[in-house]
Amino acid sequence: MATDPLPSSDPLASSAFQSAVFDEYLDNARAHAAQYLRRLPDRHVGARASREELLSALRIALPRQGDEGGDVIDLLAGQAERGAVACSSPRYFGFVIGGAYPVALAADWLVSTWDQNAGIYAISPLVSVLEEVAAQWLLDLFDLPREAGVGFVTGCQMANFTCLAAARHHLLRREGWDVEADGLQGAPRLHVVASAESHVTIDVALRYLGLGTRSVHRVETDAQGRMNAERLRKVVASIEGPMVVCAQAGNVNTGAFDPLREIADVVRQRGAWLHVDGAFGLWARASASLRVLADGIELADSWATDAHKWLNVPYDCGVAIVRHAQDHRDAMTSAAPYLIQTRGEERDAVDWVPEFSRRARGVPVYATLRALGRDGVQDLIDGNCARARQMADALRQVEGVRVLNDVVLNQVLVRFGDDDELTRAVIDGVQRDGTCWLGGTTWQGQGAMRISVCNWATSEVDAERSVAAILRVFHSLRTSVAG
Repeated sequence: MATDPLPSSDPLASSAFQSAVFDEYLDNARAHAAQYLRRLPDRHVGARASREELLSALRIALPRQGDEGGDVIDLLAGQAERGAVACSSPRYFGFVIGGAYPVALAADWLVSTWDQNAGIYAISPLVSVLEEVAAQWLLDLFDLPREAGVGFVTGCQMANFTCLAAARHHLLRREGWDVEADGLQGAPRLHVVASAESHVTIDVALRYLGLGTRSVHRVETDAQGRMNAERLRKVVASIEGPMVVCAQAGNVNTGAFDPLREIADVVRQRGAWLHVDGAFGLWARASASLRVLADGIELADSWATDAHKWLNVPYDCGVAIVRHAQDHRDAMTSAAPYLIQTRGEERDAVDWVPEFSRRARGVPVYATLRALGRDGVQDLIDGNCARARQMADALRQVEGVRVLNDVVLNQVLVRFGDDDELTRAVIDGVQRDGTCWLGGTTWQGQGAMRISVCNWATSEVDAERSVAAILRVFHSLRTSVAG
């Protein structure tokens, strides 16, 4: 069959030809995808091909005529087993990456098929309504103000950016300054206060917003990475002028939560804006047993989270939520004479996110929330946290292995032999072993293994197999050193 549909003077013949091409390619892709998913639970979790090996298979001079499309699909799929890390594996514990829930993956295939630009209602009423409903469901699930503005962005990086842009608009407008029209040159100084343990995406957002990072007021944290509320009170009292305070729900290393209610009290007394980076921690609000960790989070002015973490939708999908919907909209919206923008109740996504042209990333959120329901989301969160505790409990029983954090959520920090070099060697050995995949970090000056349990498919058996692999590598290295 020809590579691409060709023009024809016969509309019926041309339509049939195009349908046949789509059927051929999609059937081929589906077969490859099904095979990949079947192998996922038991395959080597890491990548096994080097850059040079992948380049050898994939790099050619750009062809003049082009290859047959089915051959291209076969080529791509053929490299996935060795060149792609199995991030959706039930034994992948790196970087707080969630798996792809089946209905979410299927819905995402529909998103690609529909090929909708989700920027404005006029382009896709269906996507607009789906995202409107998904936004309301999230506010209900998190028990946040139902009138809040919600935007679906690429990830928590842009969610933090969007929320802090709304904060910048609100605080400078209150000072009589229109930052969208006049920029920052000559504007009143906007102060930013953040935890010493704030995530790097906060700093990057501040760079994008022209606020910079060098002058951020850092607040000390405790042994678990929680912001010191009393120290915050003193820092805030020493600053004059408009201010945004960035708190954290779910430390990326320990899973710990800042004392959000105390922080909110300090911020409100000062008349500042409170933003909470809850990339994965905000999902604790969906669990009856864990929501106490996020007590007081509802008092904030904005929240950032990821759906591609704990809701397990495919990449990419972050969520920006702003209590003050008008500030959110004013900071983001854009207009042009050639656009057809709503003046009614219809939702134009461009009013709530930085991008105009964007994927309909709220559709898998809708599908997953509808398929799981409130109880299903709670079971997902609780189950992952139970597996984290299971792994921590098993590891801490072994001599020479130390769990560094209080396992309050889904994060486990582990150190081996109280030695940085040995700890790094265990991490490298586990990655090469391939039973599971996890990463390393530096916590309070010490090297540590970081285990993040974030996948709907991770079972007790997966946790047991992973712990066994970790200890097998540890014992082998320790024996080697002793010998």
